[in-house]
Amino acid sequence: MKLHRNLVFATIDSLHLIFNEGKQADKVLKNTLKRDKRWGSRDRGFIAETTYDIVRWKRLYAKIAEVKEPFDRGNLFRMFSVWATLRGIVIPDWKQVEPTPTRKIKGRFDELSKIRKYKESIPDWLDELGVKELGAKWDAEINALNKQADVVLRVNTIKATVEQVRNALLESNVETESVKGAPHALKLKERANVFITEAFKNGWFEVQDASSQKVAQFLDPKPGSKVVDTCAGAGGKSLHIAALMENKGQIIALDIYENKLTELKRRARRDGAHNIETRVIENSKSIKKLIGKADKVLIDAPCSGLGVLKRNPDAKWKLQPEFLDKIKETQEEILTSYSRLVKPGGQLVYATCSILPSENNLQVKKFLKKEAGNDFTLIKEEKLYPSKTGFDGFYMALLQKK
Repeated sequence: MKLHRNLVFATIDSLHLIFNEGKQADKVLKNTLKRDKRWGSRDRGFIAETTYDIVRWKRLYAKIAEVKEPFDRGNLFRMFSVWATLRGIVIPDWKQVEPTPTRKIKGRFDELSKIRKYKESIPDWLDELGVKELGAKWDAEINALNKQADVVLRVNTIKATVEQVRNALLESNVETESVKGAPHALKLKERANVFITEAFKNGWFEVQDASSQKVAQFLDPKPGSKVVDTCAGAGGKSLHIAALMENKGQIIALDIYENKLTELKRRARRDGAHNIETRVIENSKSIKKLIGKADKVLIDAPCSGLGVLKRNPDAKWKLQPEFLDKIKETQEEILTSYSRLVKPGGQLVYATCSILPSENNLQVKKFLKKEAGNDFTLIKEEKLYPSKTGFDGFYMALLQKK
């Protein structure tokens, strides 16, 4: 592979913003990739994948390169040299790059690969937490979470069939394959920009991981029913629920962030989902009128996001133990508060994109022992582990109200 100066420099600029200024990787890359109109898809792919790679392996590469945060440009170039050397890429004789000690880099890599916190490139506290919560399973899970995420689509059955979408994408030279256990999912065989296809513009599909698609299926909403999605965000799951309800009945999508609900409205228009009503939660009064009214309630709770590190590798550097303690309290409050919306005989799904028992089954256990959970019975739960599925890590519990 021949390295191009402007692509490498764009990568270094992106890494500076992510590591030294705490900016979100996906947002940084969105801006970086607009920088030069002459870049083709391969050029943009190089910048995005290299940036994500170095973010993912930050601790390992910094240790091999013998550099410490905050990283100046020289440090970032040294980390880039480690990345290139481990891939057998020859680095041109540029003044920004010091001569690269190839044998030393490979030797250090072999040595550090015997120590999990370097091999999997994670902070000490996260490694300790993983062992404490998952025991022997932690090795396989953190290893799986360091793999690059597949691009998975969810066919919007309001507008198209799986076959129609597959054929339409094939005409745009995008090959897909089906995913076992996810009837509306299509996985891309190779990464491609699907957002420029006519099928996407016409609302035939959304990009949504296969594990995430299982949440609405698990809720099993029926056409004509009343469903409340309590932490709807930009609405990936609300849109899936609308499709499963065949656009019949009512979905009330709640969130504390108005901008996310605005995005949901825009997506719903494109998808032809007419049965979603959005409501901003301003205070406790916002949900008062819904108490005891819903056939089904989805609580896709805010969480550590450890199950989605494949697609958000920078999260492992931003996540802090204090945040985890705080988010668990929030999960408890949300479960207690929003469970009241379920009508007698109705059902509730509590879901997270985490693999930690303390955010998942232990939260449900705690809730069932509380006064608020007295009326509920656990019907079933599902733990989706990345090492087993190859997709994101998720947890889901289905509770029935007496």
